[in-house]
Amino acid sequence: MKRLTVFAILAITVNCITAKAQTKNKSIMKKVLFVVTSHDKLGNTGEKTGFWTEELAAPYYALVDQGIEVDIATPLGGQPPIDPKSEDPSAATEDTKRYDEDKVLLEKLKNTHKISFVKESDYDAVFYPGGHGPLWDLVEDTDSIALIVAFYKNNKPVGFVCHAPGVLKNVKINGDFLVKGKNITGFSNSEEEAVGLTNIVPFLLEDILQEEGAIYSKIGDWQPYAVEDGILITGQNPASSRLVAEKLLAQLNSKN
Repeated sequence: MKRLTVFAILAITVNCITAKAQTKNKSIMKKVLFVVTSHDKLGNTGEKTGFWTEELAAPYYALVDQGIEVDIATPLGGQPPIDPKSEDPSAATEDTKRYDEDKVLLEKLKNTHKISFVKESDYDAVFYPGGHGPLWDLVEDTDSIALIVAFYKNNKPVGFVCHAPGVLKNVKINGDFLVKGKNITGFSNSEEEAVGLTNIVPFLLEDILQEEGAIYSKIGDWQPYAVEDGILITGQNPASSRLVAEKLLAQLNSKN
């Protein structure tokens, strides 16, 4: 009888410890919001654009593989357009191949939230994949602008890669451009020229960031490069996607 009582007490103790551990793990799980374009027209070319697959896939896996929960929002909600060039076999990476087979992520993309319905307070950081699409819609989207301001003012990491730093064009903090005096990078003029879209895009990222007072830097075309200035993290091109995510992850872990 005494032995049964001891076993019962041990069982209750183990269950309590397990419950506390699960509660603790749940309480410290970090959540990141990905904000993705809904725009699919490449200027007046008649061609399609959208988000660049690698720039979503690489950061997504860099985060979820470390236990980070990721939600996705777009201006219109639902399936965001994918730049068809990013689905070409020549642009494939291990992350995009994994993405192609990932039913959970593909389903999540079909059912993205509307930006107007999400709240900064529900997340620990925000990340913007690039592609040319954001230059047309997210740059002007007031909900997106307000979201970035909210994250920044609440000292939560804000990450952008490739063309996504262009989304900061109209973002101001206390009357000044957020990028003013900040170390930053993004898709370079020479990279835009290399893809033949210098005269198609609404503005050149490198130029506009510097016009607004950013301390812009870059390295060779298509080389991985990411810049961190406080909670502002930016990457130059698709190859920089995982670097940005790693810096964002490090900041999230430092806040534990």
